[in-house]
Amino acid sequence: MTQIVLIRTDRIGDLILSTPAIATVRASFPDARVTMVCSSYNRVVMERNTDVDELVDFPSRMQPALFGASFRGRADLAIALAPRASDLAIAGATHARTRVGYTYERRYLLRWTLRRFVNVLMTSEADPRLSERDPDRRVRHEVDQLLDLVALGGAKQRIERLRLDISDDDRAAVAFIPEDPIVFHLGKRWFHDGSTLESTLQLLADLHRFDLPIVVTYAPDCDRYVAAIAETRAADIVLGGLPFHRWAAVFERARAVVTVDTGATHVASAVRRPTLVVFEHRYFHLNSQEWAPYKVPSVLVRKPRNENPEFLAQLRSDVLQGVEKLLGARA
Repeated sequence: MTQIVLIRTDRIGDLILSTPAIATVRASFPDARVTMVCSSYNRVVMERNTDVDELVDFPSRMQPALFGASFRGRADLAIALAPRASDLAIAGATHARTRVGYTYERRYLLRWTLRRFVNVLMTSEADPRLSERDPDRRVRHEVDQLLDLVALGGAKQRIERLRLDISDDDRAAVAFIPEDPIVFHLGKRWFHDGSTLESTLQLLADLHRFDLPIVVTYAPDCDRYVAAIAETRAADIVLGGLPFHRWAAVFERARAVVTVDTGATHVASAVRRPTLVVFEHRYFHLNSQEWAPYKVPSVLVRKPRNENPEFLAQLRSDVLQGVEKLLGARA
């Protein structure tokens, strides 16, 4: 039996974007045993996913080479799904016959060094500086890069759909939320570098013009801002501390999702909801291609370079126009 080890130990959103590549491996090698190496942080994405036979956590304090060596002699194919040194080192230490990984175009020394770990290396065009110098530079979406990556390992039965396994229990737990709300995900990027708390509160108030419920979800690092939203009654429902799949179930009920957070963007794409993303001003040309909503109606907005009141007003206007477009797309 072919033994395959897939490795991705970084962020939740990036692992969501890896699910088509993982499904492609499963479909291309239906009789193989597929082991997924993840982290204790991002494993929640894969805990219900039947495209893998085994889910193994990489201990953060363990040496990657030592961990990878535990697969030595029982791995035929190893693929590092992130261009991280630790993931590539794990792949290399498996001593699998085929070891696949990727890195970025301008990391010249690292590309030479990585030959110690992988014997099939893909070069990604996703370089921030090159993309900013040339706004017309084409960058493949991360999903498509990963599908091309696993194809180098022989996985050619391409599956493009993102996967999250939301249960009926998850849906029942959030059934108190009205159907078709605008779900506004709160991340810290709403409060600095081209956006402010006051402007965000005004934006939430302005979203009521669409006569739809406003549901705010928020990450733990936004606890300090939630009181201001409650005081202004800018949202109909405010939800924090949700288990991952229940959070995804909230997004699944949305008419549209508004976010500055790419992790939330990828959750929204996985549950097939129209999404507006406010990307940072810096590296907009790269990020808006590589991490855009995947195969769902979307609007991409660029943050202003600073918190000038006119710029903030324009940002709010851009978001409102974008939401109007998304709601029209669903009408």
